[in-house]
Amino acid sequence: MAGPADDREVAFDELFRVHYQRLVRLAALLGADDPEDVAQEAFARFYRKSHRLDDGNAAFDYLRSTVFNLTRNRLRHLRVSRRRRPPPPVDATPADQIAIVREDHRELLGALDRLPRKQRETLVLRYWLDLSEQQIAQMMGISAGTVKSHAHRGMKALKTRLGEQT
Repeated sequence: MAGPADDREVAFDELFRVHYQRLVRLAALLGADDPEDVAQEAFARFYRKSHRLDDGNAAFDYLRSTVFNLTRNRLRHLRVSRRRRPPPPVDATPADQIAIVREDHRELLGALDRLPRKQRETLVLRYWLDLSEQQIAQMMGISAGTVKSHAHRGMKALKTRLGEQT
């Protein structure tokens, strides 16, 4: 006879199966150099709190926010640690990241990566996750007007870098 703990395990396994790859791609688009680790850490943190999160939508929202915040924190940590050592050789791109980035998206992802952090985050949350301005504002802790400003400036910069004059 299956108990509540078994049901929790089955629900967690299903949540992982459905959302893991999406969360890895989100972390990669946000600039994580270890997107699989970020997604796995998000699920580990969720698992420890899953008894308090019964709603399926709340579970994905929690995971998405956790990936967002973990990526932000890791990028901040990497910036500090990279200041103390020379940059890696240009051809040191990890093989797993190459597999994520398809050839036809390299130019766009390169331009996206060169945007200021908040513009990049805003565009990824808006156009990849299809979040509303209000949801992005809440997630980033900024006003909806600031979200609009970051999105506008980010799109303008991408168009310029990609040679799409409007």
